[in-house]
Amino acid sequence: MEKKTKSKLLPVVSSSIIGATIEWYDFFLYGVVAGMVLNQLYFPSNDPFLSTLLAYVTFAVGFFARPVGGVIFGHFGDKLGRKRMLILTVMIMGGSTCLIAILPTYDQIGIWAPIILLLLRVVQGIGLGGEWGGAILMTYEYAPKNKRGYYASFPQIGLSFGLLLASGVIGLLTALLSDTQFLAWGWRVAFGLSIVLLITGLWMRIAVKETPEFQKVKDTNKETRIPFKKMWKGNTRKIIAGMGTRYIDGVFFNVMGVFSINYLTNHIHISNSMATLGVSVAAFVMCFFIPLFGYWSDRIGRTKVYFWGSLITGISAMPAFWMMGHSSGNTWLIWLAIIIPFGILYAIVYGPEAALFAELFDAEVRYTGVSFVYQSSGIFASGITPIIATSLLQAGDGSPLLLTLYVLFSGVVSALSVGWIAELKK
Repeated sequence: MEKKTKSKLLPVVSSSIIGATIEWYDFFLYGVVAGMVLNQLYFPSNDPFLSTLLAYVTFAVGFFARPVGGVIFGHFGDKLGRKRMLILTVMIMGGSTCLIAILPTYDQIGIWAPIILLLLRVVQGIGLGGEWGGAILMTYEYAPKNKRGYYASFPQIGLSFGLLLASGVIGLLTALLSDTQFLAWGWRVAFGLSIVLLITGLWMRIAVKETPEFQKVKDTNKETRIPFKKMWKGNTRKIIAGMGTRYIDGVFFNVMGVFSINYLTNHIHISNSMATLGVSVAAFVMCFFIPLFGYWSDRIGRTKVYFWGSLITGISAMPAFWMMGHSSGNTWLIWLAIIIPFGILYAIVYGPEAALFAELFDAEVRYTGVSFVYQSSGIFASGITPIIATSLLQAGDGSPLLLTLYVLFSGVVSALSVGWIAELKK
């Protein structure tokens, strides 16, 4: 029976990881390139701070579109099935990223360039909004009940793979090409490579069957007419607590995985390839720790693991940025400052998160519920974080102290919120 279960889970887990990899590849790629290239090509300005801020605004817009996508795909995912929606989301995500690769610049088509870029980010955000919930539910609903934390954590590894792939591609391109070549066409290659992931993900998802738990909902005619409406009945406090719980996840990922590269290149003055390589190593290390903490959540409880993970992760930003600032450009110290907090400590919250949110809702509204909680909280937890980080660094005259205090604040909020979830479960 154990072997039979694992054989059924293998294609499900693989297809979910591929989809999540596309999501995070696109996400990380845009976040990094926004401050390197898009600010110059699509938001030209005499003030570098202003052009970078405008580029990050389009980054944030994608997060405002995500809850819309979460509600749309969650609705149909709870009525028609997880599989159908996941095929559609992977097409939307990969397609919009490939279109960014061929988008003319401001110098070529004027104001239409940033407008079209903004629209593509909205479309991308809608697709991404439905991706995460469906991917984690495929593994969660297929897995044995005593191993759901472990198996639901595997789609989360897509974050590591996406980071690893995106930072590796950017690092390779910036190392092989001159700054002029990378600005002219090199960054487009990175976006265009999404077509490979798109084709692979589409092929794998077509072959996967619907989850047993949703099939049971269909067979017993329990699917609800309006999942979004029913989601709120008796779950309002869980939804609010879940959104607060995700705060540290979004903030920490964006600060350590995205903003740190711009900080290291612009303030510590190390090469972009060295900064992205450090993030790549952290992403590789994270691949092993995400399922480990997912496994621990099955053994000692998800809320307990997440509570301590929130506090530890929130505190870790301060010594990490102190080490970067006092590294005197030493690459090994900088990498250590990224790998420990981002590659290991961040996994304490990110590993159990999928199962933690999935358990908040019944099967007939679960796709809608987990998508709404995750994507709505992403607006303040993830979408505006690069803008806040840039502003706090500016306000501190280049000192990261205010930024690290903000990360600590998000960790405390998440710890209190997951403690609330624990109380609601009693």
